[in-house]
Amino acid sequence: MQTTALVKFVVDKIEDMKGRDVAVLDVQQQSSITDHMVICSGNSKRHVQSIAHNILSQAKQADVHIIGSEGTDAGEWVLVDLGDVVVHVMQDDTRDFYQLEKLWKPQAESQVG
Repeated sequence: MQTTALVKFVVDKIEDMKGRDVAVLDVQQQSSITDHMVICSGNSKRHVQSIAHNILSQAKQADVHIIGSEGTDAGEWVLVDLGDVVVHVMQDDTRDFYQLEKLWKPQAESQVG
């Protein structure tokens, strides 16, 4: 799956689970690890876990290569690594604390939803 299609795929899966405040960041010029980061918020531990689980299960069904995931047990911040796209699903307090958008802001591409 091409990177642009993978970003759209991830955003669609987040929206399917009612993830909030979706941000897509283009980090190609800043990172050799990934091309895009997708960041979104969930309302609770269970919601964050459900969003991440949906991305993982739908990616598996679509034969998208999953490099790994972290944080699914805690449900405060779940990272899903799909190679060219890294997804951060966070509770509001965690997102406010780490402010990933500001860290990567020079290449911020768009705000969705």
